[in-house]
Amino acid sequence: MTADRRREPGATADGRFDPGGLLRAAGVTGWLHAADIDSGEETSFGGHTPVPTASVFKLPLLVAFVRQADAGLLDPAERVTVRGTDRVFGPTGTSAMLDDVTASLRDLAYLMIAVSDNTAADVLLRRVGMDAVNAMLDGFGLTATRVVQDCRGLAVSMDEDTGGEWPVTDPITIAGLRVLDPARTNRSTPAELTRLLTMIWRDEAAGPDACAFVRRLLGLQVWPHRLSAGFPYDDVSVSGKTGTLPTLRAEAGVVEYPDGGRYAVAVFTRSHGTALNQPRADAVIGGAARMAIEHLRAR
Repeated sequence: MTADRRREPGATADGRFDPGGLLRAAGVTGWLHAADIDSGEETSFGGHTPVPTASVFKLPLLVAFVRQADAGLLDPAERVTVRGTDRVFGPTGTSAMLDDVTASLRDLAYLMIAVSDNTAADVLLRRVGMDAVNAMLDGFGLTATRVVQDCRGLAVSMDEDTGGEWPVTDPITIAGLRVLDPARTNRSTPAELTRLLTMIWRDEAAGPDACAFVRRLLGLQVWPHRLSAGFPYDDVSVSGKTGTLPTLRAEAGVVEYPDGGRYAVAVFTRSHGTALNQPRADAVIGGAARMAIEHLRAR
């Protein structure tokens, strides 16, 4: 290890990856894992810690959906009607619409990923089946990753824990939210999410066409304020899925460099403050991811 190498962003004097200072400066606690998709090289900062996934659970749901389509268990072009009684909380997609919406299953999958449409996710989860998602994860060896609630269940849980008060900013109430306890909600670890992303980018999670479809949808996500914030370059591609709950901000995705380097990264943070608007907490996800990937590239 050279003297210059010790000064890599996020590296300690002995060359270990440590973004702790960056996370503390943003007012958050964080957990991170990054992996070189082609070499298998990886780096971690609490990356095997169980975390609540929030909307990141839509990533394994999407993979299970395309696998069932591959197997002929469902038709992705099948048109379904989303009615008022189907809608669950959420400010985007069909969740925010007022009238009945008819769309194909694969277009609902697009809305689920691109704008994190909760209603679309619940429609797909009913069709795919929660048990099927978890059986797929077992088959992949991702035994720390579990889907145990749909978006409606998450909303009901929060309503019960807060007495229906929203937005919630009281730290005592937030500390008791079951949706923030990985033992009682949808959960994973940053390391297992990067493993799943690696399988998608290697065409191992499903057939090549199905994996290409998943990659396309992840590349269409509209939110630029987290993972993408760390890579503001026209020749660097960022694909991902965000997750948000009170004090929880997360994103798991893949960053692709013009030299062919491909890196799966998952960053989960919990903010010390309870305000809903915390741009530093959002942006540090991209900053920490960039630190991790630059650390991998410098090895």
